[in-house]
Amino acid sequence: MNKYDGLARIILQNVGGKANISSVTHCITRLRFKLRDENLAKTDILKRTDGVVNVLKSGGQYQVVIGQQVPDVYDALVKVGHLESLAEAPVSTEGEKKSVMASFISLVTGVFVPILGMLCATGIIKGVLMALSFFHLIDPAGGTYIILYNGADALFYFLPVLIGYTASKKFGMSEITGIMLGLVMCAPAIVGLAPNAIAVAFGSAKAPLGTFLGMNYYTKLFGIPVIMPASGNYTSSVIPIILVIWFASFLEKKLKKIIPSSIKSFGVPLLVLLITVPLMFIIIGPVAAVVTDLIGKGAAFIFDKAAVVGGLFVGGFWQILVIFGLHWSLVPLMFINLANLKYDMVLTPYFAASFAQLAALIAVMIKTKDKQTRSIGIPAVISAIAGVTEPSIYGVTLPRRKPFIFSCIGGAVGGAIISATKSYSYISGGLGIFGIPGFIMTKEYADMYHVPLSMNGVAWSCIAILVAMAVTFALTMLFYKEPETGALSGSSSGTKTAVTGGESISVTVSSPLEGKVMDLSEVPDEAFSSGTLGKGCAVLPSKGEVRSPCNGVISVLPATFHAVGITSDTGADILIHVGMNTVELKGKGFSVSVKEGQKVKKGDLLISFDIDAVKAAGYSVVTPVIVSNTDRFTDVAVEKEIGGTIGFGEDLLSASGN
Repeated sequence: MNKYDGLARIILQNVGGKANISSVTHCITRLRFKLRDENLAKTDILKRTDGVVNVLKSGGQYQVVIGQQVPDVYDALVKVGHLESLAEAPVSTEGEKKSVMASFISLVTGVFVPILGMLCATGIIKGVLMALSFFHLIDPAGGTYIILYNGADALFYFLPVLIGYTASKKFGMSEITGIMLGLVMCAPAIVGLAPNAIAVAFGSAKAPLGTFLGMNYYTKLFGIPVIMPASGNYTSSVIPIILVIWFASFLEKKLKKIIPSSIKSFGVPLLVLLITVPLMFIIIGPVAAVVTDLIGKGAAFIFDKAAVVGGLFVGGFWQILVIFGLHWSLVPLMFINLANLKYDMVLTPYFAASFAQLAALIAVMIKTKDKQTRSIGIPAVISAIAGVTEPSIYGVTLPRRKPFIFSCIGGAVGGAIISATKSYSYISGGLGIFGIPGFIMTKEYADMYHVPLSMNGVAWSCIAILVAMAVTFALTMLFYKEPETGALSGSSSGTKTAVTGGESISVTVSSPLEGKVMDLSEVPDEAFSSGTLGKGCAVLPSKGEVRSPCNGVISVLPATFHAVGITSDTGADILIHVGMNTVELKGKGFSVSVKEGQKVKKGDLLISFDIDAVKAAGYSVVTPVIVSNTDRFTDVAVEKEIGGTIGFGEDLLSASGN
């Protein structure tokens, strides 16, 4: 989890989303987008977002200026937006050690994100049909209902097949093999090996062959009892197929190294199936089924004994979990419950959160006079009603912070009501108003699965929605004041937090170049010339060398070698940026003598560059030299006369602060 995830999502939303990005890269200070349509970008919102220094449009690029934190923001942007195929700069993984939770979230995200859209679509179809059936507007025994309902329910029934495909891509194995393993789990003859919930409900369950480890079994494989899950089969399950694919991917990679090339095309899948399928039903599946059952029972126990606490947590923190991608940790619980219990109570509290977000959005729209915010307001309202709150979160409420917090409070209250009243959902997928039918229990469904027939879930879910919206709307109207100007807050970057207190310190920055001293305002780039990236001056170099202006540590060194950041022993962050837009040269004409993290002394050679080659490529060689942490070094003065010449090691800047 990256602390810049929130900022990254705001940027992604307000450059027009993934669909509007042709490519993205970064230099030492800014994200550089090539957008399909720059008119879709919400420049005003980005400029006012805490963590964004400025937004510039230059050379066909849409540049979001961040500062020296840009590599971390870029990494977060690529990951949260799934922009790997559009990224021109590599995502940093050096020294990265993922926690167990981070690895789990990454796995679940990779498995479920590709099917999320279809999951929502099929959930809406099933929900609408159940509502029509409940109000006797359609015959549940008729062909129309049966075909449409089962057409939508096919996704859930054959879920192991879809997950076999997506998990195979995640684990880097043959997708066809993954699909095949999912199909084996759902094969009719295998599904019929043990009684399922429907057979038990109608008293048509067949007798087991015997018991093994205290559990019934109905067939044997190589003389070993095959233990099926409590539901009777693996349809609609998620954890067993994920574990099966993980094992199969490991096996496939090993086999590819030893199977001769002449028979590899069929030899590898042959052995993978012959080895994996037996293990699937003898070891992996039963173990996964037991673990799944325990997880489901544990979640049910928590929400039975402490329903209000569970509802408060899920409803209140859902949107925060979404920002950091942690909500995926709860998604498997929903599938486990729907497969085993035929209803879910874990995710239902989040239902109120999207409507709380809608109320916060409406309140901000009433208060704001900002035209840019109003321009995205109506589309965001429509999206939020349908349960898609990203435009509202990342475009309106999160940058303003307080409305987002109030929506979390409203979501917590609504979630507590849903859990306290034991309002369950019986289908998955519907969001926003399309999720309401998911709380409806039809007589046919109730009879089949022995679930109590009740409309209370619908009534209480609607009450929870209204309460969540009322709480959020009231708090936002009473305690939020819309700023007329200034930055909006929406990141955890902390880039605008001033450091105060402590003893006064000063630092002298020597010239890292030979050449002519220029005023910073003369730099042909607004981010530098305006001083928003830091205070200092510029040098028009006469020699293609950059030397260390002080004793310190190399803090930033991009792979293109066109710039370098140094943290001095006195704590000053000094940025030296050779030329303008020279990142586009991708290192051509530049060479480096140091590496990131290396200690350097004043005068050490850092970068060499070919002045003539840079100019011949059409780029300016004017080189800003700035102190970027001006929140700490508030006073920065140029020690050399503007327009005069300067040599290596001569005093160029002086900075003082706390």
